[in-house]
Amino acid sequence: MDSRQNSGFSWQRHLNKLRWVILGSVFGLLVLLPYISVYQNFLAAHAYDFLAPNEVRIYDTLEWITQPFVGSDPVESLDAIKGTTWSGTFFGVQLSDPLAVVGQMASQLKVYWPFLLTALIPIGLTVFFGRFYCGWICPATFIYEIVDNISLALRRMGFPTGGRRLNRGIKYLVLVMGAVFSFLLGNVAFSAIYPPAIIGRELYYFVAMKGIGAGTIFFAMTILFDVMVSRRGFCRYLCPGGALYGLLGALRPVRLQRTVAQCNDCTLCDKACQFGLHPMTDQFGIDCNNCTACIAACPTDAISFHLRLSDQPAQGHGHLSPTFKREQQPNTHDQGSS
Repeated sequence: MDSRQNSGFSWQRHLNKLRWVILGSVFGLLVLLPYISVYQNFLAAHAYDFLAPNEVRIYDTLEWITQPFVGSDPVESLDAIKGTTWSGTFFGVQLSDPLAVVGQMASQLKVYWPFLLTALIPIGLTVFFGRFYCGWICPATFIYEIVDNISLALRRMGFPTGGRRLNRGIKYLVLVMGAVFSFLLGNVAFSAIYPPAIIGRELYYFVAMKGIGAGTIFFAMTILFDVMVSRRGFCRYLCPGGALYGLLGALRPVRLQRTVAQCNDCTLCDKACQFGLHPMTDQFGIDCNNCTACIAACPTDAISFHLRLSDQPAQGHGHLSPTFKREQQPNTHDQGSS
């Protein structure tokens, strides 16, 4: 019988599709929210008859999109979702990126408790699921993964793309230096170099203010770094948010694990991991964001989620691999002779 039918976890290989739906939805929402803000201003000003043709199109489109979700007071109803993945309100629940809270505490050298409370849900989810924000929610991931697929296509066509490996500890230095600069400058310096914060801010500038800021240039540089220097290099080596989420989720109970009895050592999981981890040899580690790309790539369903407080120690060759079978042949012969 096919080992994939024995695993009991074959449904998990479809989680990567769900992840892409969530990433796309989050990014789409970040694009939509600035338009909703503009639409609210039009509504509040009762300015429809004075709008320019392009503004009329925005008004009519947003009215059609939001009409099923608003009540008698659309201006107030549309406040249900506001902000960005950096800090915002979701149906009355205020949520903030833990990095924003760290920056606030560093800049003022004190804890603003109401702000800290807005980060408790993300912190709790990270402690349980690990660096899931990076793989499942971060709007920059949506763009970076598309760029990575383009880079792979370019590499197959013979174009050189970045493949350097750097020290993974650099991002922790960036995290510390960001806190230091937040203290010295008296503001949250992380927001200037943190892609999730940059994307939400720059989208608002572009839609509501018809311009872009320096963040757009910085984000473009991170994309070039990924393409020309190192695959997913910014997330792997430089992102302060990734460093913080990795530390918070170091003891996550929900983690990926290889079932060695179903593994054939095909290396497809290693190739699928954009973070340069090695699932095939049980090397997931603190940087694993539970993105499930390795699950989707595995032809034998040998990788799945399990409840453990640490990664499985190296288990050796997969039992379906030619190498393992060759190693077992002498033992089988010896047992037959005895």
